[in-house]
Amino acid sequence: MSGCAARRYLAAALSSCRARALPLREAPSRGLRALCAGGPGAWQLPARRHLSSRNRAEGKVLETVGVFEAPKPQGKYETGQLFLHSVFGYRGIVLFPWQARLYDRDVASPVPEKSESAAGHGSKEVKGKTHTYYQVLIDARDCPHISQRSQTEAVTFLANHDDSRALYAIPGLDYVSHEDILPYSSTDQVPIQHELFERFLMYDQTKVPPFVARDTLCAWQEKNHPWLELSDVHRETTENIRVTVIPFYMGMREAQNSHVYWWRYCIRLENLDNEVVQLRERHWRIFSLSGTLETVRGRGVVGREPVLSKEQPAFQYSSHVSLQASSGHMWGTFRFERPDGSHFDVRIPPFSLESNKDEKTPPSGLHW
Repeated sequence: MSGCAARRYLAAALSSCRARALPLREAPSRGLRALCAGGPGAWQLPARRHLSSRNRAEGKVLETVGVFEAPKPQGKYETGQLFLHSVFGYRGIVLFPWQARLYDRDVASPVPEKSESAAGHGSKEVKGKTHTYYQVLIDARDCPHISQRSQTEAVTFLANHDDSRALYAIPGLDYVSHEDILPYSSTDQVPIQHELFERFLMYDQTKVPPFVARDTLCAWQEKNHPWLELSDVHRETTENIRVTVIPFYMGMREAQNSHVYWWRYCIRLENLDNEVVQLRERHWRIFSLSGTLETVRGRGVVGREPVLSKEQPAFQYSSHVSLQASSGHMWGTFRFERPDGSHFDVRIPPFSLESNKDEKTPPSGLHW
């Protein structure tokens, strides 16, 4: 298929995908709920290593959907790899990988504490290491079952019309870390239900895995690389609560004769202990290159106060921030409550907000 034909096919395909318009400051919370009573701890491989569907209606029998494969400690998974998410339990398929820089403050070399500055709370020498993430499609059948623990419309884009605050999301698009992949294989030629599955991938029994990228997927990735790219990941653990932050540059818009730069950021909260805790408050500091420092306090996140337990240890959400400068920093804390009523603060690792310096023209929304 030629490039022009691929673009025409892609535009027609995505016209039926129903990308959903969202208000910019309040992307809906879609959270995470365990797909079975056993929760994440239930991923015990049976003797025959068969994988059964978990999101069944009450009274329905389990149906085999595939066979587990050995996870890859090293290397990367290829386009078309089927997987289960090890934390949130949904079925998905890999579209393509991203090579990110992971800045893990848990393994950083501490230096003497300094007063709070634009760089964040305290100071540590943090060296990034290369880490693989994947752009994936989520099986639509699993979205209702994870909606209390992870947003399924978290990958958002600026709209391409005059409303500088409008954005839209593609349902069922996600970013997944390499260690979250539990690979499996299936004999089903359409094993994932998603409106873009057959537009982006096609079955080829001679390949391993047997799902290969169409020209439309390659064209979509190339056109939207600046707004999809995952480059930096930041992680820090406080009192067994691990916070992971991934910022994404979304583009620039003009508003009231000034430039406004937009970013989205994805945050995952993970309870590494057995004690039940609940997120109660957030406290953000947002520094702009223009010299402004903003403080934001509020209850919970995205309208929720999630409980993190042994059965449901993680919560993931996305939000947005805008600056009237091309770069800045964010850092802060989450306040959690224990069962006895006591509180403790969990650090949010400081992260940079960087725009695309080589951007010649403002983006005009996601390219189809």
